[in-house]
Parts: sequence; structure tokens; C-alpha cells
Amino acid sequence: MLEKGKVNPLNVLEVRRLEFCPPYFESIIITPSYNLNSAIDDWIFSNLTGRYYIGPAIGTDQSTGLKQKLRIGFETSKEMSYFMLACPHLKY
Repeated sequence: MLEKGKVNPLNVLEVRRLEFCPPYFESIIITPSYNLNSAIDDWIFSNLTGRYYIGPAIGTDQSTGLKQKLRIGFETSKEMSYFMLACPHLKY
């Protein structure tokens, strides 16, 4: 709970990771690979401070049609930008 010398109140109240993605969240949909969900969750928890969502989504693929995807959403667009640029798990 004590990251970089500060207590994050969202962590203390356990309301940082949401169970649903509100419509005002900035979100992306990616194709998941093995263990990507927990690795991204750990990275977000360690490197960002705002509220976020990680959960399943349905997407389309040209070859197979419907496919299971992963939706990642952030309350602030600044955190979404930082995530897209800095998260090492998106490069694979």
C-alpha cells in the first residue's frame, strides 16, 4: 500500500480496480496471450495510481469470427497514454 513514500487512498479502500468498465473510462481491447491478464494487472498496480478495469471482451477476427479479447480501461486518459507507451507486456 505504501508506494514511493505515499499511501494511495484507493488502495486502502480497495476500490482501485473496478469490476465493470464505466462508459467514461478510456479503454482499449487487446488479444490476450497466456498469463497476460495478471502480468498487466501487476504492472498497472505498481506503476499507476488511478482507478482501472481489466476484464473480458468480445472482438472479431477476420479468420475465425468472434474471439475472446481483453479490455483494459482507465479513468484518466493520461494514465492510458502512459500505459500504452511504457507497459512492456504490450510489445509481445
